[in-house]
Amino acid sequence: MPDIPTTAAGGPMGYAIFQLARAHRAYAGVLLRKMNLHPGQELLLMQLLDREGQTQSELLEAVGLDHSTVSKSLRRMQEAGLLVREPAQHDRRVMVVHLTDKGRAMREPIAALWRSLEETSAGNLTGQQAAAFVETAYAITEAITSRSMPQEESG
Repeated sequence: MPDIPTTAAGGPMGYAIFQLARAHRAYAGVLLRKMNLHPGQELLLMQLLDREGQTQSELLEAVGLDHSTVSKSLRRMQEAGLLVREPAQHDRRVMVVHLTDKGRAMREPIAALWRSLEETSAGNLTGQQAAAFVETAYAITEAITSRSMPQEESG
């Protein structure tokens, strides 16, 4: 087990989660760059592959990223020919996002990326440990998201 900074000694689980998330994101970033994607773009593609024709607001809610990140990602993805955005018929101010053929062709490469991440991540675990980890991770996520967020002080 790595050394934990003394200031994080009161939160070894939180520090481990931080280290895990950082390592996972870095590894995923390398795989995504090989696919000419930026981190987070695969999440948007996965949402659209599951349900075509979502509004930008629906995508925002589904992936849990901030508005500017999603807008920037969608713009880059449109420039790369993965999707198109067009005004909704019911409200021209609302943008609906559709995949192009190039975007739909990303289904298998993205599925392969997630398989590779899974194999690498679980490489030192038994099947039982991997299953227990997934259950624990979702329990921690629920514990965090069910609490109200602390208010930020403005000033």
